[in-house]
Amino acid sequence: MPEAVVDFRAPPPSPVASGRRSSVTNDEVLTEFLESSLRVPDLVLPDKFFPKQKLLETPPKVDFVSLCFHRDEAECDAVLDAMAKIGCFQLMNHGIPRELVVSAAEAAAGVFGVPPVKREALMRSPEKPWGYEEYHGGEEEEEVSEMCEEFVWCREDELKLNMEGISPIAYPNFSKKMEKLMLRIETVAEKILPVILEKIPRKIEVDDMDLVHHGHDVGTVCCIYKHCRDNREDQWPNSLKYDVIRMLIRGTDYSHSLGFHVCDGSTEFHVYSKKSWLSFCPEEGAIIITGGDETQRMSDGHYKHVIGRPIFRGKNEDSISMAFLYHPTDVKNDIQTNSGRTISPAQQAILAIILTIMYHILIFVTKFLN
Repeated sequence: MPEAVVDFRAPPPSPVASGRRSSVTNDEVLTEFLESSLRVPDLVLPDKFFPKQKLLETPPKVDFVSLCFHRDEAECDAVLDAMAKIGCFQLMNHGIPRELVVSAAEAAAGVFGVPPVKREALMRSPEKPWGYEEYHGGEEEEEVSEMCEEFVWCREDELKLNMEGISPIAYPNFSKKMEKLMLRIETVAEKILPVILEKIPRKIEVDDMDLVHHGHDVGTVCCIYKHCRDNREDQWPNSLKYDVIRMLIRGTDYSHSLGFHVCDGSTEFHVYSKKSWLSFCPEEGAIIITGGDETQRMSDGHYKHVIGRPIFRGKNEDSISMAFLYHPTDVKNDIQTNSGRTISPAQQAILAIILTIMYHILIFVTKFLN
């Protein structure tokens, strides 16, 4: 029998009336939930993304002779308190001749006379911690470069060879004057650092010395800044804001115990840290000393590590400032000296001889009395 073909099609869906309600029981509750969950929140962004500037009373002015030779308690307490609170103080009567500072600054100005084409081989990099600071062309960076140039000098032979190849007469004269000034700075630093580390709450252990050395270990370096004359007053706010952000993000590339800032003639001095941005008017002829990362580590965070930068406003000519970042040649010995007096092998031998002689004398006296 042939199979019967049944012509069958499914009926079309029934239309839904427009007034039909949803099958959800609590339709109003669902609608309110969706409206509240899908709403984009109103975000209120802060006006400033870096610490607010705070005016500060002038940091203590400390006499170098009273502090390091007479060990005046009032001077010592002022230094320790300032290092713990703001990480900065002013050093007076330091004994460094003004003529030496002026002479080194005048010679340093010639370093910035090198043409940009010849500077390319002397730009700072992770492999070369010395040389010129490079700006990468941003709008704010261009404003900063117009207002300030930076050159890092140290005792590296490679730097000496490169600079003498560019400036065979002027650079040796500059290097000689910088060496004299750096030796005087290091002499002062060697006297001040033990005073600061003498009463730290926690002495760092000798086994932890690998924590102290980090970054570029090239000894003491000098960051030389050329502050250009005021061309446009409206440049200051933008360049200053960029400088603050750059300082807080980058910090410093050089591990150091103390920073010695020679900036006579500056109108302001700014102190940057991770939590604050302070400014004050420096004393004429003073060297401003700031705490370094090594001092902060050695004090277990009791002393502050800050970054200092002088500001020259209203100047009709270019100005030079120098920041010597003091890094002791042997931090380990410095910490051992301040954590407790150690007895050398020669002293131990002398002490053993004295004890032996006293022992024999005691035996002889005992036999004589008997």
